[in-house]
Amino acid sequence: MAMASMMKVVLGSIAFGFFWVLVVFPAVPFLPIGRTAGALLGAMLMVVFRVISPYEANEAIDLDILGLLFGTMVVSVYLERADMFKYLGKLLTWKSRGGKDLLFRVCLVSAISSALFTNDTCCILLTEFILKIVRQNNLPPQPFLLALASSSNIGSAATPIGNPQNLVIAVQSKISFEKFLFGILPSMLLGVLVNGAILLCYFWKLLSIERDQEVEAEAGDLVVENEVINSHQFSSATMSHARSANSRDFSFGIDVVTPSLLVNAKPLRTIAMIDGKGFGVVRISQRSESSARRYIRTLSRNRTNHAGEANSLPNSGAKDPPNVNWKRFLWKICVYLVTIGMLVALLLGFNMSWTAVTAALALVVLDFKDARPCLEQVSYTLLVFFCGMFITVDGFNKTGIPSTLWEAVERYSRIDTTSGIALLSVVILLLSNVASNVPTVLLLGSRVAASASSISASEEARAWLILAWVSTVAGNLSLLGSAANLIVCEQARRAQFYSYNLSFWSHLKFGVPSTIFVTAIGLPLIRSY
Repeated sequence: MAMASMMKVVLGSIAFGFFWVLVVFPAVPFLPIGRTAGALLGAMLMVVFRVISPYEANEAIDLDILGLLFGTMVVSVYLERADMFKYLGKLLTWKSRGGKDLLFRVCLVSAISSALFTNDTCCILLTEFILKIVRQNNLPPQPFLLALASSSNIGSAATPIGNPQNLVIAVQSKISFEKFLFGILPSMLLGVLVNGAILLCYFWKLLSIERDQEVEAEAGDLVVENEVINSHQFSSATMSHARSANSRDFSFGIDVVTPSLLVNAKPLRTIAMIDGKGFGVVRISQRSESSARRYIRTLSRNRTNHAGEANSLPNSGAKDPPNVNWKRFLWKICVYLVTIGMLVALLLGFNMSWTAVTAALALVVLDFKDARPCLEQVSYTLLVFFCGMFITVDGFNKTGIPSTLWEAVERYSRIDTTSGIALLSVVILLLSNVASNVPTVLLLGSRVAASASSISASEEARAWLILAWVSTVAGNLSLLGSAANLIVCEQARRAQFYSYNLSFWSHLKFGVPSTIFVTAIGLPLIRSY
């Protein structure tokens, strides 16, 4: 495509510049309107500046991608209600043999679940659960959060429904679900193992420390202050935050009221016990969690005279009627069968967008109740973001700038040579971290495919798969490289009981070597069938 007129080039660049700044830095001081509004602003400026016409803007919106994205989000909502991610969490701790074993489990479970249920969804639902597991086992949170974020990105590369950029590639390239899966699956499996090995090497000493012994060595005398707080002072779902003026103690929220429930708080110096009488808050200073739990067991035995009053709490000990349990069990089985049916249909080559939407509506009907609460959990802002991004990127393409830049490197980036694949991968890695991976796919996809099609049809399909692999793994380079990284960071920072701040630099020190090694090892294994 030749360069457009100078006026269109300048105005299109300005519109794309606003889009890029607000997508990469959604809270810039001069215009803190966020990514979704930034995408709409870029789209609006493309039309107002007459870079593209309103008709061309409407045509730029890909309804197949939006339908596939919507359908997979609805299916994920119902899978969450059916406790799928709760079972995945239990799989992490089943017969675990320590921190290193748990780290590899996090890598495998997050990778496989991200390939089937999208990486963002898995990161949202598994972050706080993993924090809880590592805190209860006195393990450092950082390696496990990095394992979740990085393995989710790597695993999501294997399927068209694993992440948004793969959705775009699958629709534009018309590669079937089966060919997409088997083309990248070997790279994904090896990449997850290599990523896990890098994590183990990086955090080997940290994971080898016996945390209980370390805390016990530094511990002072056990100082216990027990106070009984009447249960009517608090809601059953939350307790107000309070901090002692002369201690490092906290009160904190709880989600479920059950007799003898133990809830850990950060720092691990306060443990709350709920019994039939009320809330007992045990305050410990400079002592291990195991000592605190021994004390609580003793305290619980001494208060058995209140056990008979447990049933006085609202809904305490109440169980659902047998017919309700059976109905829920059958409903959960139906949810899993519909999801399996969707995956089978995708493997058989059915239209991906309509397959996902059909599965979503089947779950809505099977639920047999008002679907509004479930549909409200769908990220409509993401759908709107995609609409604005489609228009903005299409307008920028019409300026001719991307085509001109690609023509300058195309002769050196052909995928029939090792040096060409290496240069193409570097371009995708850098552009994915500068402009984000989905815009990178929209900008480069058709050009890379057209260049490869001159070699052969199979090489064209392979070029699309290379683009999917590199643009996805590129998200591990830095904390800002993918939405999954940001989700893990924010979820961990805002966790109610086990919060942890994953910094940009701590991620970067691991992300750079991991991205380079995983990308390089996976590229030779990518094949088109």
